[in-house]
Parts: sequence; C-alpha cells; structure tokens
Amino acid sequence: MIRLYTRIRQLTGWRRATLALAAGLGAALSMPPLNLWPLLFVAVPVLLLLLESARSRPAAFFSGWLFGLGYFIFAFHWIGFAFFVDAATYLWMMPFAVGGLAAAMAIYWGLAALVVNIAGWRGLSLVCGFAATLAIAEWLRGALFTGFPWAAPGLAVDGMGAVAQSASLIGMTGLTLLIMLWAGLPLVLAQRGRAAAFTLFLLLPLSWGYGAYRLADAVHADVPGVRLRLVQPNISQDQKWREGNARKIFDTLLSLSASPGETRPTHVIWPESAVPFLIDEIPEVRVEIRNALGGAVLMTGAIRRDASAQVDAPIFNSIITFDGEAQVVARYDKWRLVPGGEFLPLGWLLEPLGFRKVVTVPGSFTSGPGPVTLAIPGAPPVAMLICYEVIFPDGLIDPERRPGWIVNVTNDGWFGNSTGPWLHLAQTRARAIEQGLAIARVANTGISAVIDPYGRIPAKLSVNLQGVLDAALPASLQATPYGIFGDAIPGLMSLLLIAFAQGWHRKSIAFNSQLP
Repeated sequence: MIRLYTRIRQLTGWRRATLALAAGLGAALSMPPLNLWPLLFVAVPVLLLLLESARSRPAAFFSGWLFGLGYFIFAFHWIGFAFFVDAATYLWMMPFAVGGLAAAMAIYWGLAALVVNIAGWRGLSLVCGFAATLAIAEWLRGALFTGFPWAAPGLAVDGMGAVAQSASLIGMTGLTLLIMLWAGLPLVLAQRGRAAAFTLFLLLPLSWGYGAYRLADAVHADVPGVRLRLVQPNISQDQKWREGNARKIFDTLLSLSASPGETRPTHVIWPESAVPFLIDEIPEVRVEIRNALGGAVLMTGAIRRDASAQVDAPIFNSIITFDGEAQVVARYDKWRLVPGGEFLPLGWLLEPLGFRKVVTVPGSFTSGPGPVTLAIPGAPPVAMLICYEVIFPDGLIDPERRPGWIVNVTNDGWFGNSTGPWLHLAQTRARAIEQGLAIARVANTGISAVIDPYGRIPAKLSVNLQGVLDAALPASLQATPYGIFGDAIPGLMSLLLIAFAQGWHRKSIAFNSQLP
C-alpha cells in the first residue's frame, strides 16, 4: 500500500487530473440508490494524497475541484433527463446546465482543498482538517446563492443502517464531517498512526450503537383518527401540460382518490402541480372534488395566481388545502424556487442567449413568504414543502411553531427512471430523522411514501406506478437536538477539529525540528 501511495503522490499532469476526476466519480457511487459507501475509503484517501503532494496552491485547488467535478457530474446527472421532455426546445441546454452546475458546486470542494494546502496540514492533521473544512464548505453550498445542498457526502449514511440516526444529533453537516473522517482512516493507517486511526474508527461503532439504541427504544404510534391516502397518478411529463389532457388528468386523480380501500381516508394528498389548470378558481371543479372525496380533506399541489392583483398577477407554485366541503382553508406558496426551472437567474443576460426556464409559465414564479405551520381540519398542524425544498436541512419548519408532521409534494416525473427520485427520497428521509417529524411524500410518478420520525418507511409506491397508498399518520417525536440547535453543533465540531488539526500540525513540526 505504501508503494501505491507513493506512486499516487508522484503523479503529474493529465494523469494526476484524471485520477482526481475518477476518484470523485467513485465517491459519488456512495450515494443512494447504489449505496456503495465503502468506495469512499478508496476515493477520499486518493484525494488526500493528491492534496498532500500538491506543489502549489493552484494545484491543490485544481485537485479538489476536479474531485468535486467528478462527484457532482454523477450526483447531478439525473437533471439531464428533464431536458428530454421537450428535447427540440431544451436539449441543447443540458450540458450547460448539468456540467455548469457540477463545475460551480465543485468550487466549494476546491476551496476546501486550498484551505488545507495553505494550512500545510499533513497526515492526521490533513484528515481532520479537510473533514472539517469540507463540512463547512458543504454548509456554504447549501446556503449561498440560493443554495443547492443536493447529495451531501453525509447522505452516504442512508446505506449504513442505524448510523443514519445520528442525523437527529448533528444533521447532514455533522454526518458529512464524520463520513470524511472515517474515509480518511486508510491514510492515517498508512502513516503508522494506528492509535489515532483507532480513536477515529471508534466513532463509527459509537454512532451505530446510538442509532441502534434509538431504534430499539422507538415506539410505533399513529395519530388517532387520521387516515391518509397518497395519490400517485403516474402521468408522464410530456403529457401533463399537453393541451386537451386536463380533463383526463383530473378524472384520473378523482377516480384514484375515490377508489375503494380497507378504510375510508380522512385526508387525500395529490402531488405537485397535480392538475394543469387553476383548480381553486373553478366552482364546478370544487363540486366534483366534494362529491368524489366524500368529505375527506384534500391537499394538492397546484399552480395558483393572486387573483386580487389588477395586472400581472403573481404566479405561485402552491399546496392548496380544501376542507370536506371543498372550500379552500389553507394555502402554502413555495418559497425556495428552482433556479433554471421556476425562475431564470441572470435572466437579463441568459435570455438573449436563448436560455429558458424548464417550467413554462408567463414570467417567473413568485416566491412565498417562507416556512409556515398551517392548521388543517382533522389532523395535527402541518408544515408543507414542495419538491426540492425538502433537500434543505435549514429553513424547513417555522421556528416559532413546531408542526406535528410534514407534507412534501413533488413531481419527479421530470427525471424518469434515473437516480433522481431515489436520491430525493433519501434526503426526505434524512429530514424526518433530523427533525423527529413524520413526512407524507407524494410524487407524481413516484416514489410516494409515508416516513416515520425515525426515517423508517412503512409504506411506499415505487417509481412509474399508478396507484394509491393508504396509511396511518405516524406520530411525531419531541424536537430533536438538531431540531433545536440546528447546525450550531456540527459547526462547533468543525471548529474544534480545525483547532486540533492545527495544534497537531504544530506539534509535528516541533517534533521534527528536534530530530537529528
């Protein structure tokens, strides 16, 4: 192994760049649904060796950036499927969107690599320091410029069983820190740091033990009197907005909602933008909903407009709740909009070049006011999230009023049978663990699921299936440590680890200076 590590350190030019890119691609295979997380113990040491042997700051940045580029190209490749829905109009944009996004997100990894190079960390200091700086960089990736925290390295715990329960303590930022620490262990061992490696390795069984204890103590309980029906119509994206299909789509949703089941649902949930018309503005539609649902509450994703506006009425991507009489009792407007999908960043520059939003509405969607807890008939107060809002650990719920559960509607039909829907589900599961809240996830083409507050999935409908899922609503837990303190705990962990890395580095320099 020492000989292999030496050869990696000696690489230059295109061989060095190719290895960094390939290692990043390999690291991305740790993500769901593949869950090949042991590959991290190969890919991450390769990156650390490249950083340790970087001869300049640009070389270090470039190594980190290339690793991140390989990681994000694979982690984001599913986005490209959306451009095939209307290939004649949008396909030419695909390499710019996927490649450009991957290149931009990789900058955060390049900056983390640059920091450890400037600090001069080696060995154990490098492993600890890079884990901490990358955790901070990943937090920034989810916060700056609207943020896009998709496929954080910490999500590898989705395939690690009970270890995922640590999200209730330290969230995705903390899990990213731990994953990178563990993945760096082979480098520590190769440099004869057995005691340090053993200490770091202990964090893995301790995390697993905490998760196993938490799950063993988990009591299954459902909210009395609430019976959910999740409706998955499985309408392909190329058919959804085609003129003349509105009636057929609406009839499909009504038929599925009214289909017989073991018990009568109290709450029916339709996916994001379930129907291609303004459902809350047509009285005849509300009559049909009331007759079909037989008194059940309906929560549906919908496009809506502010009808009170005299001109240029704002358009919202919303969840509208109808009571048993089909009267609107609550509205939630999406506030984290998808760049390039629901609005076009730098539109003044990109539109003249031919770039367009993938979702076609007049102008751009308007952002809602932010997370809010809503009262709905017959169920605990609920937080609502639309599509990719659920990938953000922060800003998930109203800090002033904790909800009793979360509804997440989405339309993953854009992404076909790619890894996208599975990754989306895994991140939804992580939010349930972090907050200790049950989540009802309803997707147009799947994966629809009920997720309990421990991240377990008692019932789901897989991709490309039409059907309904009848399930009880799992009772949620008290607020978790992460739900209370957020990223303050992993932030403190990162700062302490950086201080340790720097202290160990100085100690190593002092020790080496005393050698004859």
